[in-house]
Amino acid sequence: MAKVHKRKIKKSVYLLFILIIIIIFSIIFINMISNKEEKSVNDDKNINETNKEIENKDKKISLFAVGDVLIHESVYEDAYENGTYNFHKMFTDIEPIVKKYDLKFCNQESTIGGSALGISGYPSFNSPDEIGDEMVNLGFNLISLANNHLLDKGEDAVLYSNSYWDTKNVITAGSYSSYEEQNEIKVYEKNGIKYAFLAYTTTSNSSTSKGYLINMYSNQKASSDISKIKDKVDLIIVSMHWGEEYNNTPTAEQKRIAEYLSNLGVNVIIGHHPHVIQPVDYVGNTLVIYSLGNFISNQLSIGLNSGIGLMVGVDITVSSDGVKFDNLYKELILQYADNSTNFKVIPFSKLNDKLLNNYKSVEEDYMKIVNGDER
Repeated sequence: MAKVHKRKIKKSVYLLFILIIIIIFSIIFINMISNKEEKSVNDDKNINETNKEIENKDKKISLFAVGDVLIHESVYEDAYENGTYNFHKMFTDIEPIVKKYDLKFCNQESTIGGSALGISGYPSFNSPDEIGDEMVNLGFNLISLANNHLLDKGEDAVLYSNSYWDTKNVITAGSYSSYEEQNEIKVYEKNGIKYAFLAYTTTSNSSTSKGYLINMYSNQKASSDISKIKDKVDLIIVSMHWGEEYNNTPTAEQKRIAEYLSNLGVNVIIGHHPHVIQPVDYVGNTLVIYSLGNFISNQLSIGLNSGIGLMVGVDITVSSDGVKFDNLYKELILQYADNSTNFKVIPFSKLNDKLLNNYKSVEEDYMKIVNGDER
């Protein structure tokens, strides 16, 4: 009996030992799973925090704008040499400034409609391909095509223009080759910033039944276009061909449209058409350049007012707080010419009294317009 009892005790001790081993391994296993789950949660948390940091990180882009590329007969004749057109000498003082910026805007006022239709100046413009080539070489990559001269040479010229620009590494807006193309509002990206570029004109010298050829402005059109991309982009840039020619003061219509576009969520409005400069201002949170005047033309021949243009540059920051503008650069330019020859675009920082008499007082006078003061 004692032997049997001892055997039972021995067996109980063995079972207890096994049970303890199982408990110990169970605890270790549970801890391993718990640690793994905790690590997974922490990893997920770290990933989410990293993604949040990336999302909240400020993104920056710079924008530069000039006004009308308006190629009068005397301008392209001055550029003509050896059977082709070379406009580069006209812009050598501007080129270093343009290169500093990410997005570079100009308004192609005179349509590049193809030599088959005949190169021509005022009043029915048709510019040579080489002026477009030069704008691209300078670095301009946002090209507005919507203006009152777009239809000067008819549908064939507009279609040629659209095909020409399609071969260049630029973004155009304001003229299209079909309704489908017009209605597809594209989203672009630069420096991590998603943006849209739209262009409209309030006036046209000619009419067409094919509305896609020229983006005529209406509140309804602008609202429809912007609604398609408003939630997809960080930045909306709109080119507006508007206002009254040779008037340095924005009209009531310009101000009304600026306010309307601002309320739609447009961040930057770039204006042209008056051929003279108008103020740079803010409407709500929107930077509004009412008119940049001419960039290149022969309108100095009709008076100094239309021979002076404006360059505007700005740094744009996009963050979780919205869009912020810094380092607003505003400089006047002179479209210099010597008896309608030797055309050259000269920044006022490079002028002297020989090129423009009393240029310092002229600069002071015209900067009052830019800054919204009475001249």
